[in-house]
Amino acid sequence: MKEEITYDIFDKIDMRVGTVISVKKNEKARKPSLVVQVDFGKEIGIKQSSAQITHFYNEENLKGKQVVGVCNFAEKNIAGIVSQVLILGSIDKEGKVILIHPSQETENGLPIA
Repeated sequence: MKEEITYDIFDKIDMRVGTVISVKKNEKARKPSLVVQVDFGKEIGIKQSSAQITHFYNEENLKGKQVVGVCNFAEKNIAGIVSQVLILGSIDKEGKVILIHPSQETENGLPIA
């Protein structure tokens, strides 16, 4: 388990629901990665991420899927891609990512509490 934090620290994390609108391979990445664009609604808009999620996900099964992302991280350049959001998932023993998503379709941009 990681270090205990207070609610004030947790409250600084802006997690939102969004819908994947585009997916393509990040050809320049050292590890297999996808460039994913996610629509987080009117307030946040469209953000992109370079995500190492290729074990279970590709353009066919990820486009249109709702995901949860941390929207207020500073931008980071990953293999030539400006990554603006961290798409959340659990990581199994082999390092494979299983994305977190709402159990039913919801409005883009809704905050996670």
